[in-house]
Amino acid sequence: MDFNDTPEEAAFRAEARAWLDAHAERLQAGERAPGLEGRAEAGMIRRAQEWQARKAEAGWACITWPKAYGGRGATAIQSVIWSQEESRYKVPPNVFAIGQGMLGPTLMVHGSDEQKSRYLRPMLRGEEIWCQLFSEPGAGSDLAGLRTSAVRDGDDWVINGQKIWTTGAQYCRWGMVVCRSDPNAEKHKGITYFIVDMHAPGIEIRPIKQINGQSGFNEVFFSDVRVPDTLRVGEINHGWRAALTTLMNERHAIGGGAGGLDFGDLMRLARQTEWNGRPALEDHAVRQRLARLYVRLKGLQYTAYRTQTALSRGQTPGPESSMGKLVGAPLRQEMAGFAIELQGPTGAMNDRALAPEDGAWQQSYLGSPGLRLAGGTDEILRNIIAERVLGLPPEIRADKGLPFKDVPTGGK
Repeated sequence: MDFNDTPEEAAFRAEARAWLDAHAERLQAGERAPGLEGRAEAGMIRRAQEWQARKAEAGWACITWPKAYGGRGATAIQSVIWSQEESRYKVPPNVFAIGQGMLGPTLMVHGSDEQKSRYLRPMLRGEEIWCQLFSEPGAGSDLAGLRTSAVRDGDDWVINGQKIWTTGAQYCRWGMVVCRSDPNAEKHKGITYFIVDMHAPGIEIRPIKQINGQSGFNEVFFSDVRVPDTLRVGEINHGWRAALTTLMNERHAIGGGAGGLDFGDLMRLARQTEWNGRPALEDHAVRQRLARLYVRLKGLQYTAYRTQTALSRGQTPGPESSMGKLVGAPLRQEMAGFAIELQGPTGAMNDRALAPEDGAWQQSYLGSPGLRLAGGTDEILRNIIAERVLGLPPEIRADKGLPFKDVPTGGK
């Protein structure tokens, strides 16, 4: 691994930093940029869109996108560098990650020329926000078990069913949805992929109240929603190909995220918190736990550097992203849990006005279970690593070769 920027990367980093210095305010030591945290406040959305438009005008939006779609054709490592630098400034939360990181690349591969022309540039500029309508109550990790139906009716498709865990649906203009279009085909076949207008008649959005008090996820119900065939992405009954493109980009987008509470925040809390009249950091048991967390975090960091080194050399990264998510999400939850322990009785408070650190550790702890589900559960990631990295035999599939309508459900 090479931890240093190449001369070209160093020049790009300096260029990015200079632009950010001219257009944003740097975060001070111990300060955090505002997070999304499930809030759909109109002012926050407006500020995020204004920042995105400013980046787009200067060529800093979706920099890895081809120039034809408004990007600058930058390399993957340049995108990492940009994210690292932007995370050091007081900028609005990124409400565009799903569209720009997952759905935009899907349209580039599977969309029609008309769809690319209509949707990509407004997506890049932040003018239209997108959501992903994949998971269902009975089709989460096993997405191919989806049952939301799409039935052809002339030049339209009629969609009925339910999606769940849809991030940001309450403030999105467009979504991408996968539906069962041929129940007589096998499970991974007979699926079609659509763009859907989130304001269309027959769509009902119900925010889900989460354990952290936020409502970032939603249930979305489709009742005879008509979608023109011009909004179909890819071929009829071959939507699984486009869905895989989205899912592959989803893991990359999650793995490339930056920000949030880190070990430095935990150390500062240990120094500032008193145990028996002395800083908690002086307690040997606290120091031992901090040391164990630090070692694991460093292992995670240096494993991530392997991905960055591969990107810098123009190579395809290995399994590090799946491994990083499998280790990183539970580790984040463990860190937040320890921080709450350090806070003592006040750790039980989740009110931002009363809790220490504005309740940031409480929010991190209560939000961590969602991170362990998004982009693949812990169990799914273990299967991916076992089968695709270690070459172990795949799990037995009882539904293989069966028409989807004949696949047994939980009640049969």
